[in-house]
Amino acid sequence: MGVGNRQWAAREYRGQMPSPGRPGVAWREDRVGFWRAIVRGLSSVDAAVAIGVSPAVGPRWFRHAGGVNPCLALTVSGRYLSFAEREEAAVLRAQDFGVRAIARRLGRLPSTVSRELRRNASTRTYHLEYRVSLAQWHAERRAKRPKTAKLVANERLRDYVQERLAEAVAHAVDGQIVEGPQVPPWKGRNKPRRQDRLWATAWSPEQISQRLKVDFPDDESMRISPEAIYQALYVQGRGALKRELVACLRTGRSLRVPRERSRQSVRGHVTADALISERPAEAEDRAVPGHWEGDLIIGTGRSAIGTLVERSTRFTMLLHLPRMEGSGTEPRTKNGPALAGRGAEAVKDAITATITTLPEQLRRSLTWDRGTELAQHAQLRVESGLQVYFADPHSPWQRGTNENTNGLLRQYLPKGTDLSRWNADELQAVAFTLNEHLPSLQVAGVATTD
Repeated sequence: MGVGNRQWAAREYRGQMPSPGRPGVAWREDRVGFWRAIVRGLSSVDAAVAIGVSPAVGPRWFRHAGGVNPCLALTVSGRYLSFAEREEAAVLRAQDFGVRAIARRLGRLPSTVSRELRRNASTRTYHLEYRVSLAQWHAERRAKRPKTAKLVANERLRDYVQERLAEAVAHAVDGQIVEGPQVPPWKGRNKPRRQDRLWATAWSPEQISQRLKVDFPDDESMRISPEAIYQALYVQGRGALKRELVACLRTGRSLRVPRERSRQSVRGHVTADALISERPAEAEDRAVPGHWEGDLIIGTGRSAIGTLVERSTRFTMLLHLPRMEGSGTEPRTKNGPALAGRGAEAVKDAITATITTLPEQLRRSLTWDRGTELAQHAQLRVESGLQVYFADPHSPWQRGTNENTNGLLRQYLPKGTDLSRWNADELQAVAFTLNEHLPSLQVAGVATTD
């Protein structure tokens, strides 16, 4: 080695640097494009294919982020070299251009180019070759400025949130504990809602956020938003809350689901006199009790449970819909009754048997979605005196009270489980758990102990 080369090597070589690991699969531009595709409603696999990366990478990115869009900017900052500038610098360096010549081409200071070439020349070897992939990877790694989550820094607040997320348990009408199903151990997968979960009176992040203001009115450090709690549960690497606490959320999801992914088709038979526009105006302001909202919550094996919620008092009644004799063993008869127990005739009979236990003044109207399970609404009106109205397509907010109650019920009756195994007494215990925290219902003539 000549004297000049030895001097250059002594000046440029900074020694071996321990490698922080394998470079990432793609750059910031790819991740930004991936999340833009997710916002448009594409699946994780389709979003990965759309930006030109492996289909296996998309689900990995989505799972690592917990389904929460990180809202990355397209570039880190104009202060730093972009990926295109690094590529240009690498090409010019391979053509033996000097540092100052490269700097003039890029419109950067020579010191910036010199530092870039020297800093990213090598990670493990003694070869001083500039590699664009390593340079971009190191730049993005150094640019990360993770902010310490509030739940990590504040142990008192973290304990408060965790205790209320995992609070138990549901009680029956007579005060006895209803143990509920035997739950499997949590394995960190995104399917807790497909399994049984503990029946608990766990608080939602919204309830926890609002309750902190009541319990600690003068302590500003005991404040947190519901979104911060959700992200502490969903996003890996936060380290604030125990990951298994996602099973305590009423949805049971361990990943956030983008809104644009689900588009449900409209079903059902609705007559002109049963449109929601024909519903009495007194049902809108909730001042007069007796106007109900209803729906079915669905389980596996075509099992279902009906829900009725009074708009004024939020009083909830559950409809037991057991399977009929021959279900699963006899072949289905065309135009015959639905043996699964959720057919139009079974739902009509269940509503009639339940709603007629109330005084006549509390049976004014029922607002349902457009499901065919209420196709016999005319006969229901004759038998129970309850006028039925159907909400508009794709308008769940017209039955907002019932939709919210169905979400609460999923804490006890998760999706993907057989709902036909619960008898009427057990469903009454669940309904009692929801109703016992409501304001006084005796004013409206509704007794929670019925």
